[in-house]
Amino acid sequence: MISALARLLCPAGRRRLFVTPGTLLRWHADLVRRRWTFKRRSQGRPALRASIRALLRLAGENPLWGYRRIAGELAALGYRVGASTVWLILKKAGIVPAPRRAGPSWSEFLRAHAEGILACDFFHCDTVLFKRLYCLVVMEIRIRRVHVLGVTGHPAGPWVAQRARSVMIELGDRAEGFGFLIRDRDTKFPTMFDEVFAAAGIRILRAPPRAPRANAFAERWIGGLRRELLDRILIVNARHLRRVLASCETHFNEHRPHRSLGQAAPLRALPDPAEADMKVIRRDRLGGLIHGYAQVA
Repeated sequence: MISALARLLCPAGRRRLFVTPGTLLRWHADLVRRRWTFKRRSQGRPALRASIRALLRLAGENPLWGYRRIAGELAALGYRVGASTVWLILKKAGIVPAPRRAGPSWSEFLRAHAEGILACDFFHCDTVLFKRLYCLVVMEIRIRRVHVLGVTGHPAGPWVAQRARSVMIELGDRAEGFGFLIRDRDTKFPTMFDEVFAAAGIRILRAPPRAPRANAFAERWIGGLRRELLDRILIVNARHLRRVLASCETHFNEHRPHRSLGQAAPLRALPDPAEADMKVIRRDRLGGLIHGYAQVA
């Protein structure tokens, strides 16, 4: 009514009003909306509980299970969730609802066969005079033990094959417990190298091209060696590099803790809990680049 009466005023009188007709109409519409608004009932399916969504981690832990298999497992646990709901949640999470048919991933394969796998790789180091030296390393994945096999400026086939024979001699009777050797497709690995391990019943697994995660254990050890040691020291010659790597190998195998081993070292178990009055001393290697600590009574 106020807006209708406002139309009878002249334009100058309208400008003296505090509100416009549009504002009055909006106020009236708001009052009507509040007067006739009722609480709406929820529609559709009820929301899933957070505990049920957490249980859908079964899809990540069991890659061979499809969405119907997961729905059945949830039903066995007392959670009745439709298969279509499981499918929708997996799809939104970026997980393929259907089971994978292509076999295990490299990480799953390594975890399942860690006890019988060797991993080897080459890495290089440039000396002060810009001479490139090559080193071959082999790791026992189960216990994380590292074998630095040698340093050379010319990794020819006979030299590499001889390094393979030396590690087999070092393994001794334990070599029978290994079934696989992982290496990349580097041309520095000759056929003679593979034949040494094949004669002992060890199968050669060549990593796919440009897939460093397929040989992740050896790659990670080399990366840590560079960050913690080789990037912080100048190497003079091959003899110097051999001495540095020998010290690093001893520290890694006999002292450095590993999470996968419960913080123990590959060749040293954890000691008994120390008493409060024990004294800790530091033992330096390579001029203090590597620190080791020990308890002294």
